[in-house]
Amino acid sequence: MFRKADRSVENEVLSALTVGFSADPFMRWLYPEPHALLKHLPRVMNFFGGRALDHGGAYRNDDFTAAVLWLPPEVHPDEESLVAYFEETVAPEKHAALFATFEQMDKFHPQNPCWHLAFIAVDPSRQGKGVGSALLKASLEQCDADGRPAYLESTNPANLTLYRRFGFEQIGLIETGEAPPLFPMLRQPA
Repeated sequence: MFRKADRSVENEVLSALTVGFSADPFMRWLYPEPHALLKHLPRVMNFFGGRALDHGGAYRNDDFTAAVLWLPPEVHPDEESLVAYFEETVAPEKHAALFATFEQMDKFHPQNPCWHLAFIAVDPSRQGKGVGSALLKASLEQCDADGRPAYLESTNPANLTLYRRFGFEQIGLIETGEAPPLFPMLRQPA
């Protein structure tokens, strides 16, 4: 049902993720106008999690209605490009809160090598049908086989129950007062 994805299907994967994040509280705070969201979110996702496509950490289903980007241990976001892109595309009055959010994210990210779930999303027309659960289960097998923890920052409190079902535990709260909160979570290998 799910297969690995690489750069040959980059546009399809990033499109699937963008559609899945179309109502996400944090992403809509960054880009409240639909045109801006559709224009900028694929590049943001690529800078933050796109290296998963190069390192065997990306999965998708056959019709590209679900996708996930996992950054393997020792593989990190393209922070320099991401920061520059945010400075260019996010409203200047949001910069302080946005970059304060990233500073807090750094404090919660495990110091030891781990798998980092950058993005997972299901097309809204397919949500609530077990697709996200199946995708998360299938992709966590790689983390477990590697024997390393898995880490994520949930941008949507509605997803916390799903992550908890798969063994993730909330390890803090990322809050700036202006941006929607993020929920850092950690899962030990099964």
